[in-house]
Amino acid sequence: MENLPVMKEDQLQQKLAKGKYVLFFTAGWCPDCRFIKPAMPEIEKDFSEFTFLQVDRDENIDLAAELNIFGIPSFVAYADGKEIGRFVNKDRKTKQQVEDFLRKLK
Repeated sequence: MENLPVMKEDQLQQKLAKGKYVLFFTAGWCPDCRFIKPAMPEIEKDFSEFTFLQVDRDENIDLAAELNIFGIPSFVAYADGKEIGRFVNKDRKTKQQVEDFLRKLK
């Protein structure tokens, strides 16, 4: 999974302009983020039509605020620069919940 560098929303829009992406908002101190991380490689493999980008919420605090990400772990999906879905709250997420969210996007 690629780590997204620090950027603003307009820079992010340029990066996401072509293709399908899932932004995974996380932070090193977040126990619920550490809970889902071991499942991420398998989720990425099962949903290979998406490029997964890990976003450190603390490094990208301005971007997180611009995108209304106030709880982590959170997932936001894009297709050709348009948001197509979000699974955003402060609750712990299971592999099944993340997969269900991604299946609904298809």
